[in-house]
Amino acid sequence: MRRAVCPGSFDPVTNGHVDVITRAAALYDELVVAVLVNPGKAGLFTVDERMALLRDAIAEVPNVRVDSFSGLLVDYCRDHDVPVIVKGLRAVSDFEYELQMAQMNRELAAVETLFVPTAPQVGHLSSSLVKQIAQFGGDVSALVPRAVHERLTAQREGTS
Repeated sequence: MRRAVCPGSFDPVTNGHVDVITRAAALYDELVVAVLVNPGKAGLFTVDERMALLRDAIAEVPNVRVDSFSGLLVDYCRDHDVPVIVKGLRAVSDFEYELQMAQMNRELAAVETLFVPTAPQVGHLSSSLVKQIAQFGGDVSALVPRAVHERLTAQREGTS
C-alpha cells in the first residue's frame, strides 16, 4: 500500500490545504492528514475542532484519513509505517524552509518528502492571513471550506 502523510497545524484549514490534500490523495492509496499538537501554542481552534473541520472539508476524498500527532513527525511516520511526507509549497520562501526539513527527515528516519506546489488560485492563502482577515470582519468565504467560514463567523459574532 502506498501511504503518505500531509502534516500541518491546519488552524484553520484553507482551500489551499484542500487543494494540496486532494491532489496528493490522487497519488497514494492512503493519505493521512496529521494535525500537529503543539502544547506551547494556543490555536484559534482546538486540535479536535481542526480535525473535525478537516474531515468535513475532505469528506469527498475517500482515501484520506485525519489523525493528530505530537513530537517529531518522523516518529509518527515510523510508528505508522508512512514512508513519504507531502508538503505544499506556495512560494520560494516555503521551499527554503521545507527543503531543510526534508533533508533532516531523510537523515533522521529515511523518510522522503514530496513537494506539491499549490494551484495558482490558492497560492496566496495561509491560515494566519485568513485568521487576520476574519478577525477584522473581512469576507473569507472564498478562501476556506464552508464549515470553516461558518465557524469563523460564529467566533467573530460570539455565537460559537
